[in-house]
Amino acid sequence: MAVMQAESRIGALWQQRMDSLREYDVVRDGNVFGAGLAGSCLFSSEYDKARALLGDLIARYEGIAFETLFPGKEISNDGGTCIALESRHILPRTAIDTERLSREMLSDLTLVHGVGDLSERRLKARGYRTIADLAEHPKFRSAARQVLGRLTRADPGDVMDLVGSRHAKSHPFALGTAGSFEPEDYVFLDIETLGLFSRPIILFGVGTIQEDHLVVHQYLLRDISEEAAALAATVEQVSGDRPALVTFNGKAFDLPYVQDRLAYYGLRAISRIPHFDVLHFSRRRWKGQFASCRLSALESEVLGVTRTDDVPGQMVPEFYATYLKTKNCGPLVPVVDHNRQDVVSLALLFFYLLGETCGCR
Repeated sequence: MAVMQAESRIGALWQQRMDSLREYDVVRDGNVFGAGLAGSCLFSSEYDKARALLGDLIARYEGIAFETLFPGKEISNDGGTCIALESRHILPRTAIDTERLSREMLSDLTLVHGVGDLSERRLKARGYRTIADLAEHPKFRSAARQVLGRLTRADPGDVMDLVGSRHAKSHPFALGTAGSFEPEDYVFLDIETLGLFSRPIILFGVGTIQEDHLVVHQYLLRDISEEAAALAATVEQVSGDRPALVTFNGKAFDLPYVQDRLAYYGLRAISRIPHFDVLHFSRRRWKGQFASCRLSALESEVLGVTRTDDVPGQMVPEFYATYLKTKNCGPLVPVVDHNRQDVVSLALLFFYLLGETCGCR
């Protein structure tokens, strides 16, 4: 009851503040210098296109009921109520060769403390080809046996920590540990917020795998007062039987943001599970090859996905504010579509990279 009473007060306060939500600058097209100085910005052509889209949506969907546009179901939990939407998308299977990855890791002597690139070359020239061989070395045998034990146990979180302690956290071996999970173990997370820091989350996208389909669960707020309910529903998905979280820039943004909002309502935090941030692996793979490593750029360059009538993430607060003020559901349409496509592209890109790292050849 206390949470629901707090919802009402919080919703009313945020309703009053919606006019001051803008956190970006609009710069002239081609003004790379101005874009670099701005913390968050849109080029004028992007801004004008989005504003035109907003006007078109208001006219197109005037008088159409919420449930007509978003035929989901109302769910209730300790946080209150919100709308749950669901969609299914065919997901190509990626055949994983865990033995190949294991062989490659066992041959990386630099995973052993004290062994660098130069000493690895010298050790291999002397016949120490694997970490198992190094377990008999007079100097490195103790450290090698510790690493061998961790690799043999094959606990994904522990192996990720091992790789991160000896290599960059974006190293392919860190991604390769994802191959230890079944596809049904992953949960893909993406959120849409009313700003960059400590503002409500108005849409949660959670993807899970069922057979050969990615099922995207979206928890949408009809009003800001429903945030606690959507948070609780998301935590149930992420902290249930799913042992691996996949995000795009989620280590820096999505997960801390969700944890902050959970703390705000006094709800339990998402438990610590292995977390694969696809942005880090994407930067390692494509940095310098493409102009940008944003998800929208990579889905176009790598996956061949082209979006139409998309809303820039920076303008989501304005689209949502327009919906609240006018009670016209049209502005929510591209926000929901944007979030859904983010989850789908995240999953596709994750499996693409995983296939390159430890797929069957």
